[in-house]
Amino acid sequence: MEATATLHLGGILARMAVFLLLVNALGSVSCDEQVPLLLWTSDGISSPTQPPPAAGHIIGQQQLTSYLEKALNEGPRNVVLFLQDKMSIEDFTMYGGAFGNKQDTAFPNLEGALMSSSSRLVLPAVSWPASNAVIGQLQDQLETSPLYMDPETLSQLRLNASSPALLVFRLPYGLGADLMSAKEILSGNDEVIGQVLSTMRARAVPYTAIYTALQPSREAASLSMEAGLGGGRSLLQARGGYRERERERERQRRIKEKAGVYAPVEFKEGEDTCILLWAKGLSVSILRSGRWEEHDLTPSTFGEGVSPQLHGSSCDKSKSKLVLNYENVLGHRSFKLIFAMSQRRYQVSARRWFTLDAVELEYDRTTARFNGSRKVYAPAEYSYRCESVTNFRWPQLVPRSLNDPANQWRVSFQDFQIQGFNVSGSEFSYASDCAGFFSAGIWMGLMTSLLLVLVLTYGLHMIMQLHTMDRFDDPKGPAISVPQTE
Repeated sequence: MEATATLHLGGILARMAVFLLLVNALGSVSCDEQVPLLLWTSDGISSPTQPPPAAGHIIGQQQLTSYLEKALNEGPRNVVLFLQDKMSIEDFTMYGGAFGNKQDTAFPNLEGALMSSSSRLVLPAVSWPASNAVIGQLQDQLETSPLYMDPETLSQLRLNASSPALLVFRLPYGLGADLMSAKEILSGNDEVIGQVLSTMRARAVPYTAIYTALQPSREAASLSMEAGLGGGRSLLQARGGYRERERERERQRRIKEKAGVYAPVEFKEGEDTCILLWAKGLSVSILRSGRWEEHDLTPSTFGEGVSPQLHGSSCDKSKSKLVLNYENVLGHRSFKLIFAMSQRRYQVSARRWFTLDAVELEYDRTTARFNGSRKVYAPAEYSYRCESVTNFRWPQLVPRSLNDPANQWRVSFQDFQIQGFNVSGSEFSYASDCAGFFSAGIWMGLMTSLLLVLVLTYGLHMIMQLHTMDRFDDPKGPAISVPQTE
């Protein structure tokens, strides 16, 4: 049975390799925009077989939603999502034993799970924006919030087949100069997958498992270079060629980053700049007919030759407001994105702080308001920066009330930085990052260490209070008489 399973997965990986070669030959799609997605159910659980896409077809967000809906409507609604930071189809062809070296595979547990499942789906090419939003899609379909878990705490969670659950396990990915570094990380991730699936089997709860990534791990430049050097098998034998590709990949990445740098949005009161805003991506989405329709505001806000309309903006010493005016956004002729900020002195910290009080969307005489003052704040002399500011994934922005129109909207700011006070020139001040230094683990370690130090100090203090007796009994003489008053 094990040999049959191994040969079958080898066929799957071989088809993936054929798909990759077909894409390279056609040159019609960009390989750096896709990630694979694998879906399967637990042992003994069957769901309707879904036809795989045609070779070379890229799964978009709408089609991926259709696949997930069909799998969850008729399959287990306890979902185990293995979300890797980066992954591409080449990770399977290079490290999955696709060329016959099955003993060197980095995915033994994943292969076993796929072979033991009667319902599995392999999507070799999913557009990475669609895979990046897979948590939100699953959250909408299951009508439950995601639980970010680790294998050690999974055994403490109570699960049942009647109540849906979305369990998310984040997996790392790193690629250095050493060829084995990526394989070792993927092998470690496969061990995590095996540990989680073993715990789920012990709990006897049916589940649907999904394995995908947030973004691709390979770039089109490196793929074209591989094709020019004679294919994947020869490169696996040439360590120096791999390092050259890594250097070229890093150089291309820096060129792209340099080309993507643009000036921040700048609002001036007179001759002085008082508000600065920068983001790698600004997007909004609205829920219509059960679907999220997204609009990217970045090209209309940033870039060379782009001058966003800022009428309605204002600033003073205590309050500032940045208004970005757009046209024809998701069917609305007039659309405004408003950032309302304030600053005041806090007696406890003895300094002034500024907060992003609200992010508002104004359209068709309607206002959707998100409160952000609890999560988005910084010292008044600093700017605020965060890798991601959203209202749906690790939300820093929350709707004002349950009936607010903001519940129908999603906002997403990537690599976000803003400063509304004490701006000097046209550059941001020192950034206060949203990633705190003291995590829960650090606090637990500090408190445990403090407790141990207190116990040690108390013990030393008690030892130091011991005194040696100044009189001793002589067995040949009379007994010592100690008066009670002494």
